[in-house]
Amino acid sequence: MKFSKIIEVGNKQIGGENPCFVIAEAGVNHNGDLSMAKEMIDVAINCGADAIKFQSFIAKELILSNVGMATYQKINLEKEGSQFEMLKQLEVSAEKMLELKLYADSKNITFLTTPFDQVSLDALDICDLDAYKVASTDTTNLMFLKKIARKGKPMLLSTGMTYMSEIRYVLEEISKINKNIILLHCTSNYPTPPQEVNLEVLRSFNHEFEIITGFSDHTEGVGASPYSLMYGVKVIEKHFTLDKNLPGPDHVASLEPDELTLFVNEVRKAEKFIGSPIKFPTISELGTRASLQKSIVAAMDIQKGEILTLEHVNTKRTGGEGIPALYVDQIVGRRAKRSFQRDEVIEL
Repeated sequence: MKFSKIIEVGNKQIGGENPCFVIAEAGVNHNGDLSMAKEMIDVAINCGADAIKFQSFIAKELILSNVGMATYQKINLEKEGSQFEMLKQLEVSAEKMLELKLYADSKNITFLTTPFDQVSLDALDICDLDAYKVASTDTTNLMFLKKIARKGKPMLLSTGMTYMSEIRYVLEEISKINKNIILLHCTSNYPTPPQEVNLEVLRSFNHEFEIITGFSDHTEGVGASPYSLMYGVKVIEKHFTLDKNLPGPDHVASLEPDELTLFVNEVRKAEKFIGSPIKFPTISELGTRASLQKSIVAAMDIQKGEILTLEHVNTKRTGGEGIPALYVDQIVGRRAKRSFQRDEVIEL
């Protein structure tokens, strides 16, 4: 399997030395209110996110009417009931998604939405999305994945609830159709307890697939995302809300606007900390190097023509003058080209 090393989404390039692509996940935290969804777009922009993402589904196409809520949904909503009734209230039509996309386009932020069923997927063609984010619920839905792959747009594939063998099989199949795939590590629990984050999985992804990787982060607060950058992720996704006290399944485990701002800032700070894998004196170190690193000086008075031994030389800070101490072996055994006084910088 071979995958693209650089993938363009909206006006940003993902992969290589490009900055991490930060997705502010609005999900269904708009509670079905279009004006709230637009406000969330504004918040994502103000917080410095590269993209905002929503979710597109038709409840009757997504789920059977008698399926109960997931455990985290019961906990976050503090009640029981069917997923169908919960999701029915959160539907946003493709036409309304187009309205949101045009609004996002006017504000110069990349708009994404996750299709959860085949009807919604095709309906979203009117939005001409820059990429398709695939939720963990469909990571093993091969028929659906192939249909998305044939749209010819980049795919961001979350991998919650899956085995490595399933991911390998899926990638083998869809890579025959689409090479522009970004693989996101994810734990499908909201919020995710620290002991279930398993960022080491990202190392396995890098070794196994040589693919652009990302992290869909469901931990509390700023959480694990800054640490994920140490594994080379190029996409990070984080849920946010206007108010954690709003009714809905995901608000409690989401960041509020001030927290989202902190989150993006911490990610950018972590990127600076990580920097380049090439070891060299940084710009700020160059002056310090001259001041602190040692050079070779005479340990005693030396007469012209004397053969230099280790006893003849010493190393001291010289302000950057002379031969670096590293090369002392190139001094020993040579004849002094002139006389040197004690502590004088040795020249060849």
